[in-house]
Amino acid sequence: QVQFVESGGGLVQPGGSLRLSCATSGFTFSTYTMGWYRQGPGKEREWVAGILWAGGSTSYPDSVKGRFTISRDNAKNTVYLQMNSLKVEDTALYYCNTWPRPRFDSWGQGTQVTVSS
Repeated sequence: QVQFVESGGGLVQPGGSLRLSCATSGFTFSTYTMGWYRQGPGKEREWVAGILWAGGSTSYPDSVKGRFTISRDNAKNTVYLQMNSLKVEDTALYYCNTWPRPRFDSWGQGTQVTVSS
């Protein structure tokens, strides 16, 4: 079955950095475009980064553009999210799934990112 295992979150001060990883299994990873999503406290889940099959093209919403970088390793079935210049408003539970539309209902447990001084 499809599985997503997110990791790498933590507590960081404003302006800090974190690198998230999402290990996947149960589907042919290299044939899907992938994305990262987040859900902050009391908010709807939102998309924060997307990457095409071979990783050559990426896309971000304005809220994270220039600060977040998505990448992928098709040999490891893993997608990454490098987050720099973190802000308090980036605090959320971060998930990965396919993009632009999450095709799989089996979301992972997510990884918590907390930005606080």
